[in-house]
Amino acid sequence: MNTLLVHESHWGNTRAIGEAIAQGIASVGDGAQVTVVDVGEAPSPLPGDVALLVIGGPTHAFSMSRAATRRDAHSQGAEPGHDLVGIREWLDGLPAPAASPAVATFDTRVTQVRRLPGSAARAARRMAEHHHIGEVVATESFYVEDSAGPLEEGELDRARAWGRHLASDARIV
Repeated sequence: MNTLLVHESHWGNTRAIGEAIAQGIASVGDGAQVTVVDVGEAPSPLPGDVALLVIGGPTHAFSMSRAATRRDAHSQGAEPGHDLVGIREWLDGLPAPAASPAVATFDTRVTQVRRLPGSAARAARRMAEHHHIGEVVATESFYVEDSAGPLEEGELDRARAWGRHLASDARIV
């Protein structure tokens, strides 16, 4: 099974969660190849051998980031990049693949808004379904203490476990 994990990360937290998910997927074995890329370097169209596409980004204003929310993050000290392309724009321009992969989406969000509606993961799920990217099999949120982090204790372990679950799910393999 080949997996492509595409992430958008402004403070490094979403990237760290994505890398932990990739470790979990790879640990299941069977020679699974997991490629982790920043959304700015994500392929379009998808390579034909991708069986699992994992998409992750931060929740900004109850959804996926927009150019304005990315500029706001940068003005607050976030890592440079993503000025033009976030997961929203990448998904919007991604053509439906010939062979539909299983799709999983995740986000990072501030603990204090845990119970508020809206999530980048759920928005990415809807966009993937709308663009017929593949069957969405899982959606998950991971938590940071503040916009800049750090991640809540145990989130990297939870991300690795979620990756193992994704890789062993019978609908994906």
